[in-house]
Amino acid sequence: MDVWNSTLVDGSPIERWQAKIRRLRQYLRGWAKSVSGAYKKEKIAILNKLDELDKKAEITALSEGELDLKHVLNERLAELLREEEIKWYQRAKVKHLLECDANTKYYHLLANGRHRKTRIFQLEDENNIITGDAQLKEHITSYYKNLFGPSPNSHIMLDESQTDDIPQVSQLENEYLIDTFSQEEVRAAIFQMEHNKAPGPDGFPPEFYQIFWNLIKDDLMALFMDFHQGNLPLNRLNFGTIILLPKKKDAKVIRQYMPICLLNVSFKIFTKVATNRLSTIA
Repeated sequence: MDVWNSTLVDGSPIERWQAKIRRLRQYLRGWAKSVSGAYKKEKIAILNKLDELDKKAEITALSEGELDLKHVLNERLAELLREEEIKWYQRAKVKHLLECDANTKYYHLLANGRHRKTRIFQLEDENNIITGDAQLKEHITSYYKNLFGPSPNSHIMLDESQTDDIPQVSQLENEYLIDTFSQEEVRAAIFQMEHNKAPGPDGFPPEFYQIFWNLIKDDLMALFMDFHQGNLPLNRLNFGTIILLPKKKDAKVIRQYMPICLLNVSFKIFTKVATNRLSTIA
């Protein structure tokens, strides 16, 4: 992860954080393509060599060195297959993959089928059939704008001076709530997050923050310091990707889809830390 420390950026903590995240994402994309190609080549070479040894074993006994080589090749092949299996498992979001499971066609079909189900090819609107990306986007956007648009003006008023019947926090509790954020509570919140959840637009899941906590903690704590002082533009982290999930098989109208918003984990850390603090008092 030298790429993280080598990304030197002047400016505010949020500018340094986003520059490092952007640089790391670009680096990982190139690394993934390179590793994937190298793994495929290595896998083919191992299979060819094992096939060669198996054919030789049918004719004559293998030497001790050849037997050792075959054992090493089989172990390395198992490692490569396992890593490939994990990739398909993550793509398919299957939660019951076991050590003994094989990288079978089932997982490929499941993963690819899941990705196909995320595509909306057409929708019905009364008697009309809507097709095409532009028309679908316009129809879906219009539907949810009407559904989640501004509500009618309310005439309900709250009397902020009326506090007699409302429990108040003590001075000690108030000091705790407004105290600066510590590394311990931020780390605790990060490690409370569930693994293998879909990341937000920046592409980094909770595992990234957990595994590389010692590497990123200084940059992350700088964000929390700015947040505590009221200087952090949190809206630069608080954005997400809206995904439509079908509520039923063969969904045909927009009402049969459920929208979910995938937020950046970096933003969810702030809400998790705040929730942990409030839950001890509330």
